[in-house]
Amino acid sequence: MIARKPLVGIVTTSRADFGIYLPVLRAIRDDGGLDLRLWVTGMHLSPEFGLTADQVAESGFAIADRIEGLLSSDSEEGVAASMGLTTLRFGHSLNRQRPDILVALGDRYEMHAAALAAVPLRIPIAHIHGGEETRNAIDNVFRHSLTKLAHLHFTATELARRRVVAMGEMPDRVIVAGAPSLDNLRGMKLLDRRTLARRFGLPVEPFVLATYHPETLKPEAARRDLAAIWSAVSAGFDGPVVFTAANADAAGRAVNRAIDDLRDAHADRITVVGTLGTLGYFSAMKAAALMVGNSSSGIIEAASLGLPVVNVGDRQAGRERSANVIDAQASPGALRKAIAEALSPAHRKRSASARNIYGDGAAAGRIVAGIRRFLADGAPIAKSFHLD
Repeated sequence: MIARKPLVGIVTTSRADFGIYLPVLRAIRDDGGLDLRLWVTGMHLSPEFGLTADQVAESGFAIADRIEGLLSSDSEEGVAASMGLTTLRFGHSLNRQRPDILVALGDRYEMHAAALAAVPLRIPIAHIHGGEETRNAIDNVFRHSLTKLAHLHFTATELARRRVVAMGEMPDRVIVAGAPSLDNLRGMKLLDRRTLARRFGLPVEPFVLATYHPETLKPEAARRDLAAIWSAVSAGFDGPVVFTAANADAAGRAVNRAIDDLRDAHADRITVVGTLGTLGYFSAMKAAALMVGNSSSGIIEAASLGLPVVNVGDRQAGRERSANVIDAQASPGALRKAIAEALSPAHRKRSASARNIYGDGAAAGRIVAGIRRFLADGAPIAKSFHLD
């Protein structure tokens, strides 16, 4: 009788985390000793956010289940209801299919809902990108809560590892792997400007890439912040501006409406894109003259592309930064000053040579090796609080 391979379940909620997972998925597939299935949920299943579950299916990785849980409301109550529905449906699906370990990434509420369902089923959880800090986003709560739900941890930096251990996790279960999204950049052939423009309708000439998500602890500030970003960018840069759509956070739809309003008022300069996929988004980052906004991609991946970044507001407050990032509050004056500095020859040179503190592009191998060791040790789910 042929022994069953251990089943690694991966929770993916959106185009963003699926792109980060890709090197890990390939490494698990190529390992030969592990089975792999995806649990697809959240924005992946929403036509409003591009129905990116189709892209997941086209990737060729096996899908265990599609979990509908995202409600059409992005109010605080709507998000809470989406979490409850997602947990309920994940409980049913995980109970039927029983992965040997469930992998969750980052800080999305859908990830937290899925992991919560795994706890009473005694399915061990591996968490990627724990120990990071975004003090002014509710994501901070979900990320740290996922750390306490998880049994195995893969952090991007040494500081993140120390934070996870400080939360009481056993040091031998906390591995500094680096950010897996950087593995993509090592092996991915990015699109040239003309191909990028033709495929996604983007400008051929250098542009500002604006990626803004609502600050989930103060979502009412989103429209004001976007107005400040446009005011500063339009005054400090005379080329086109490409806005990407926001996630399905509280007020995410309101942000997208505000972006559409800006585009309608300044159609000669603004392009809005819903989803570019991993290859398209990284290619857009490579083609951009400057990135402005509050996305984690500006903090984590941009340094590997030599891209100057103006990080707006407090959404990423507390995260470690490479030398390419300039922080600015969301006022026109502060942003104009930051944009001028970011576009200066000195900062462009600094960005081009910046070392990315989030890793060396070899995270996937460390993650798969860590999962294999954990499973070989019997995948223990008992947890005790470690004190130094």
